[in-house]
Amino acid sequence: MSGRPAGDRVLGIDFTSAPRPRKPITVAVGDLTGRSRDPVYRLETVRPLESFAAFEAFLREPGPWLGGFDLPFSQPRTLIEHEGWPTDWGRFVEFYCAEPRDALRDCFRRWCNGRPTGDKFAWRATDKPAGSSPAMRWTNPPVAWMMQAGIGRMLAAGLAFPAHWVPQRGRVAPRVALEAYPGFTARQACRRSYKSDTPAAQTPERRANRQTILKALEAGTAGLAVRLEATAGWTRRLIDDGGGDLLDAVICSLQAAHASRQPDYGLPHDLDPLEGWIASVPPPA
Repeated sequence: MSGRPAGDRVLGIDFTSAPRPRKPITVAVGDLTGRSRDPVYRLETVRPLESFAAFEAFLREPGPWLGGFDLPFSQPRTLIEHEGWPTDWGRFVEFYCAEPRDALRDCFRRWCNGRPTGDKFAWRATDKPAGSSPAMRWTNPPVAWMMQAGIGRMLAAGLAFPAHWVPQRGRVAPRVALEAYPGFTARQACRRSYKSDTPAAQTPERRANRQTILKALEAGTAGLAVRLEATAGWTRRLIDDGGGDLLDAVICSLQAAHASRQPDYGLPHDLDPLEGWIASVPPPA
């Protein structure tokens, strides 16, 4: 498998563009074990990273490990080319992360204002199959700012990015990053809302939906080639966390573990390395 790390340590990162004690970057830590016909992801712990300094230190922890990160790794090619931004992915990341947020927001607004109703955003090839927000969205959720806060730090830390051909294909790297999106897998088990950052909206119904999703992850019926194994204590915490950060981090781990079982991480044969791809999302037929 091109670029696959030598070990079986798998991490899942539920990212935020403003980490703080009440809303940290959440990292699920576990190992991929079991027989080849019945791979299991065993959750060891979940770590809160309450600052970008903590996130940067985490990124430089020695491998081998594979991580699924819940943030966009790039923007749509159509938008990049329209704005005349660099089309080499590494150069684009450096440019994008150095741009003032106001300047990027103006670019996004100009694009949207020039488009017809119902077709305002530019989309990467992976976004609609995943059911994710467009990577250029700057509000509700502000995934464009998540990318700006995260991907430059990840590139500077020397991670490998198979979906962007960094390093070149065929090289084994000790720390590998895949883009993840937990909502894609959660919807395979439950189409209803399962989380909210607003305490008043953390209802018994959403708790029951988290329980439904967790049972599917444990049974291996959520569309992944890997099933979850967690202690009773962690199971309770995943269900009780009304914001869903713990569960999302675990799903990111499972998506990365699933991708590690596929040739070339399950990436499309006609992959655009400028845009990348979300782990565990099947390429369109």
